[in-house]
Amino acid sequence: MADDPNYMTPAGFKKITDEMEFLARIERPKTVQEVSDAAAQGDRSENAEYIYGKKRLREIDRRLNFLASRIKNVQVVDPAQQKGDRVYFGATVETEDEDGNVRTWRIVGVDETEPEKGAISWRSPLGRVLMKRREGDTVTVQKPTGESVEHTILAIRYE
Repeated sequence: MADDPNYMTPAGFKKITDEMEFLARIERPKTVQEVSDAAAQGDRSENAEYIYGKKRLREIDRRLNFLASRIKNVQVVDPAQQKGDRVYFGATVETEDEDGNVRTWRIVGVDETEPEKGAISWRSPLGRVLMKRREGDTVTVQKPTGESVEHTILAIRYE
């Protein structure tokens, strides 16, 4: 899994690179200056600003390393360039469950998921069963509670 491609939409890739740029160009230099100013005050062992600043620097560096690892094997897939009658990465899929509830899902990368907004990972249980399916297909998804739910695909679009 470490060398598997990390599929991402252009918007997801931009969000990660924007965060990296903000941390590297603005947040980290500001924090380094704050640590330097705090260190100049003298005794570092009881200097809360110095201790907090060093902790914050470690957090920033950890986050930068994590983000760099997420884009190491990134493959940006533009949904607008996709087409076809099957569900693939980047698709917007409208489904109806067995209770008649209609939902719209966007199949996105693992770093872009926001289930409450309808953005689900292609590796999520629902995302996996939807992949390669067509309009009219019915899929069964196992919930974490153990019960299963059927979803019928009503529409597939690439936006």
